[in-house]
Amino acid sequence: MQMISTSEESSDLKDLEDFIRSNPHPQELKRGLVIQMLSEQIPISKIMKILGVSESFVLKWKNIFALDGVEALKLQYAGSEGYLSQKQQEEIHQFLQSKSAWTLDELKYHVLVTYDVIYQSDQSYHNMFHEAKISWKKTQKKNPKKDPEKVEERRVEIKDLLEKCTDSIMPEKLVVWFVDECHLLWGDVLGYVWGKQSERLEVPITNERERVTYYGALNYLTGKFVVQQYDAGNSANTVEFVKYLRSLFPESRHLIIWDGASYHKYKEMADYLKDINQGIEKENWPVTCELFAPHDPDQNPVEDVWLQAKSFVRKYWMLCSNFKVVQWLFEFVTHNEIFQFPKLEMYGNHPWEYNQTS
Repeated sequence: MQMISTSEESSDLKDLEDFIRSNPHPQELKRGLVIQMLSEQIPISKIMKILGVSESFVLKWKNIFALDGVEALKLQYAGSEGYLSQKQQEEIHQFLQSKSAWTLDELKYHVLVTYDVIYQSDQSYHNMFHEAKISWKKTQKKNPKKDPEKVEERRVEIKDLLEKCTDSIMPEKLVVWFVDECHLLWGDVLGYVWGKQSERLEVPITNERERVTYYGALNYLTGKFVVQQYDAGNSANTVEFVKYLRSLFPESRHLIIWDGASYHKYKEMADYLKDINQGIEKENWPVTCELFAPHDPDQNPVEDVWLQAKSFVRKYWMLCSNFKVVQWLFEFVTHNEIFQFPKLEMYGNHPWEYNQTS
């Protein structure tokens, strides 16, 4: 193998032997073994099979060693962008287009294993993502059991039901409620804020898991929201909350729309509905319950209220010296407040002017 002159070759190969015996990093060792095998006239095809490398890997490190010697085999030399050709950069771009989400470590591993390159700065990898039009995003939760067709079908059914009941809803003969429960933890106050790099931002929390349960109901017509605090979400407390809603409009019938939680349908709640509706025609039931499609909480506008309330609590985290303050802030921004979320329009057009004149 004629990579360098005979005298220089002898000196470099002696340095190479010393380098291999020094127990270098596995990646450095693989580079050194490539050069050693080439010097022993071992065919490239055999080197590829023994070391599990590509032909381009062998040729690349042959050329680098010929130019810069043993020092060039060390990892600190691998950061030169010159070691990634334009073609290789294009290959990486295509690789990043092969799926929709990546981690930084996945990209680093791919570049290392495929091209034997390690960049000293993460910015080099960030540039690769940027060139492939891949940006940093927060992952979003998704229930794999969700059926979009059933969700849309149920949305249309609820919309049609509300339209049919318009003549009763407008004069509040029928009050429609979107209902949901929220578990508020003291730890919910923790979030991201801007602060000095040299200082920690601390909230005095003695028990991060301390919690209360809130039942909330959004009035479909007026947008007014009401909440009540309970010790847990269960059938007994569900009945108590429905009784509370009825007390707000004692002369009206009530339509409650919520998810399929067991305590919305069974035990005390089932007995309560049977007791108050028994012997009455369905269209005149004091309380009627309708369910959203399963596995999709985004159907319920109350979810937006909970999100806004928790965001408010996090915004004023500096006031939360104890959990009672957390609860007070949460109730302050929800109870008897008016919410006019666009999501409500999923179920029909809303006469918001009614709220302004009531």
